Amino acid sequence: MYADVARDVIGCCRSLATFSDEPGFTTRTFLSDSMRRVHADLSARMTRAGMSARVDAVGNLRGVYPGASAGARRLLIGSHLDTVPHAGAFDGVLGVVMGIALVETLHGRRLPFGIEVIGFSEEEGVRFGVPFIGSRAVIGEVDDALLAAQDARGITVSQAIRNFGLDPGRIADARADASPLGFFEFHIEQGPVLDTRQLPLAVVDRIAGRSWADAIFNGHPGHAGTTPMDGRRDALAGAAEWIGRVEEHARRTPGLVATTGQIDVTPGAVNVIAGRCRVSVDVRHTDDDVRTATVDRLRSLAHEIAARRGLGIDWSPRLAQSATAMDPSLVAMLTRAVERTGAPRMIMSSGAGHDAMILAAHMPAAMLFIRTPGGVSHHPDESVAEGDVAIALAAGVNFLDELAGSIDG
Repeated sequence: MYADVARDVIGCCRSLATFSDEPGFTTRTFLSDSMRRVHADLSARMTRAGMSARVDAVGNLRGVYPGASAGARRLLIGSHLDTVPHAGAFDGVLGVVMGIALVETLHGRRLPFGIEVIGFSEEEGVRFGVPFIGSRAVIGEVDDALLAAQDARGITVSQAIRNFGLDPGRIADARADASPLGFFEFHIEQGPVLDTRQLPLAVVDRIAGRSWADAIFNGHPGHAGTTPMDGRRDALAGAAEWIGRVEEHARRTPGLVATTGQIDVTPGAVNVIAGRCRVSVDVRHTDDDVRTATVDRLRSLAHEIAARRGLGIDWSPRLAQSATAMDPSLVAMLTRAVERTGAPRMIMSSGAGHDAMILAAHMPAAMLFIRTPGGVSHHPDESVAEGDVAIALAAGVNFLDELAGSIDG
């Protein structure tokens, strides 16, 4: 029934993927020039669907489709428009395009609530090392410290907003209207679970909490040829031992994932013993007690390894986000919406962070995963199947209809 709409949604996402900060790849960061083209394209689509479109003071694209009565509460639907470097065509942006497509399926029909589709300006944290700038603005949690964060060129968030032609003094206006009905996010799974089980969709019941930190090992640089092995204070060797212990601990803990994804070595020469090595760690679990205990254990291991090797160690926390439950009533409603499409019932947690976890602290939130073939994401080979998108759209229509019926009732 929704095959043509699904085909159009996928085509739109692939077209938007060409709006990039670097030729030949999809890389789109917070308020870059390529984001202007995305705004222009999706704003036109919103307008054709009967929505009023605007860009708020933090760069979120917002399209409002009014409800049947003046002052009707709004359901927020959305996801993010920024990407990681060399991304695929669907992470984030698919949820925005599908939100607009849901409004298009109404063909002017008014519901007892309004719909506001939001394309968040920033979720990935690529440019400033701080994620969720867009959704934080919607809940009123952009503070002076965030505005002062700098990118690699020394440009602050506040200056980036001005450079885009927006006014950081009006960020308070980006806050969602009082008493929204809730927030609904379509998103690709970004993992292999649905593909392995040959299922098109899953309702998300919980988003894992995550902690980011840097372990900085400080040793002493020396000549690679003249310094005996037993006289070395090799920061990189200490970091390497710790990385192995991180993986070992994660493998022994059910449901835990821990990733050491960044390494900076100084001086970084082939013939010089490393004097300093910074290693990032990303720890995630749906149980916050397990996550925080793991971070404490990994910090202790870093200190133990450093002491034994004669190294210094600095531990620098970067991010701590609690696990977030989706709203039980919306989860149940969305599950019924999926079942009415004929698709099997599937409920799962999310290991990735999403804008839904930011908004869920302030309003009811629900999330629907769409199968990612091969589990490939954050990569140009990322894809979705037309049939899965069609089923997701049908589930979205069912969700809107049941929500409308509950309000009428």
